[in-house]
Amino acid sequence: MAVLVTRPSPDDDRTAGALRARGFEALRAPMLRFEAVPFQDDVEANYGAVIVTSANALRAVAPQIGNSRLFKLPLFAVGESTAAAAREAGFGDVIAAKGDAGSLRDLVVASAKSKQLKKASPLLYLAGADLSRDLAGELGEKGFTVVTATTYRMMPVPSLPRGICDAFMADGIEAVLHYSRRSARAFLEAARAGGVEISALALPQCCISPAVAAVLRDAGATQVTAAASPDENALFEALERALQPRFRANL
Repeated sequence: MAVLVTRPSPDDDRTAGALRARGFEALRAPMLRFEAVPFQDDVEANYGAVIVTSANALRAVAPQIGNSRLFKLPLFAVGESTAAAAREAGFGDVIAAKGDAGSLRDLVVASAKSKQLKKASPLLYLAGADLSRDLAGELGEKGFTVVTATTYRMMPVPSLPRGICDAFMADGIEAVLHYSRRSARAFLEAARAGGVEISALALPQCCISPAVAAVLRDAGATQVTAAASPDENALFEALERALQPRFRANL
C-alpha cells in the first residue's frame, strides 16, 4: 500500500522521493495548482530586506526579476526549504527561520534589535494571494513597514485522479499527507466529489501542523496526527507513528 502526497507540484515529487527513500510507496495527487501573478518591482522603494513564507513566491518572481537589485538585499525565509529556493533564485544573503510565520516574525524582530536590519526601511513581503496568517500586520505592530506583493495564487484542484479514487476503493492507500489548511480542504472536497470521502477519512491523516489537523478532525477523520514541528522530517515521523503496527510487523 502507498502513502498519498497531496502537496502541490513540484514539491510533491520531492516528497514522494523522500518517502521512497524511507521505504514507503508513494502516490501523488496535488490538491492546489500554482499560478504566478505578474510582479513589478517599485524601483523607488528603498527596501531594507525581503521576507518570504513560501518557496512558491520565489518560483513566481524568479523569471520576472532577472538581475534585480532585490538580489542584493537580505532575505528572511520561513524555513530551510524556502531558503534553499531563495539561494537557487539568486539571493545571496539568506536567513532561515524555524519553519513557521511566528518564528520568521521573531527572527526579523531580533535582527532589527541587533542592528543587522534597519527598522526604518520597509520590508518587501513576497506573498501568496491567500494568507493563513497576517504576518505583515504582526510586523506592523512591532514598528515595521511591510509592503506586501502578491506574486502567486494556489487554485484548488476540484477532483482526484481516477487512479487515486480506485486506490482508495481498493484499500491501496494507507495514509494521507497534508501540508496546508487549503490543500486539506481541497482534498476533502475532491474526495467527496469522487465518492471516496468515507474510505479516505477512515485512513490516518498526517498533517504538518495542528491547524491543518483541525481541518481533518472537523471533517470527521478519527485518525489524525500532527507533526511535532512544521517541517517535513517531523511530518514523516508523525507518519511512522501513525503506522506503528506496520513498522512493528516489519521488524
